[in-house]
Amino acid sequence: MEWHLTDAQSLALIDSEIGKTPLSPAEYEIVRRVIYQTADFDYLSLIRFSEDGLSSGAAAIAARSTIVVDVPMVQVGIVPTLQATFANPVYCSTQTITRPQKEKTETAWGMQTLAKRYPEAIFVIGQSQTALTALVELIEEEEIKPALVIGTPSGFIGADIAKERLFDTQIPHITVDGCKGSAVVAVAMVDALVDLAWEVYGDDRTVV
Repeated sequence: MEWHLTDAQSLALIDSEIGKTPLSPAEYEIVRRVIYQTADFDYLSLIRFSEDGLSSGAAAIAARSTIVVDVPMVQVGIVPTLQATFANPVYCSTQTITRPQKEKTETAWGMQTLAKRYPEAIFVIGQSQTALTALVELIEEEEIKPALVIGTPSGFIGADIAKERLFDTQIPHITVDGCKGSAVVAVAMVDALVDLAWEVYGDDRTVV
């Protein structure tokens, strides 16, 4: 993202408030970006990283892997950063043409369709619990093997269960424990991860 003086001041305040943390520098960067976007320090203890989540995700972004998202808000939020760096293609499940389904939501069916089309993509589910559940089902059935899953939908019924099932799959992931989360959280995570990947794999010129 493009940084301004107020951004730096806000991040400095976050650093001061948090102090020492057991998180790795990369994990901390993800967390502080989420806190910056949400003004919610609870995320310091709620964000969960799989062991290889960041390394796998950064490598996949640098390899220009396809990114599949659940809602347009996530797509619109992450595209500017991607266009300025690795230019990964981004597809949205709600904008995917699918056959009508009674047993699944439009978002879930679109996610399932795109997952089968791009089985090793990066998946970002920021809002739809049903889309995350549909994705986890395909992972459990070993039909797909994502490079990374970012799952941050909020909700009191089902969202926490879907996140726990994702954790049990051993697929590289970043999630939020409990009922908190949002598309804003997902966008903050992706933007931070892209910036981290650019530091490692990028160069001084903009990809065109």
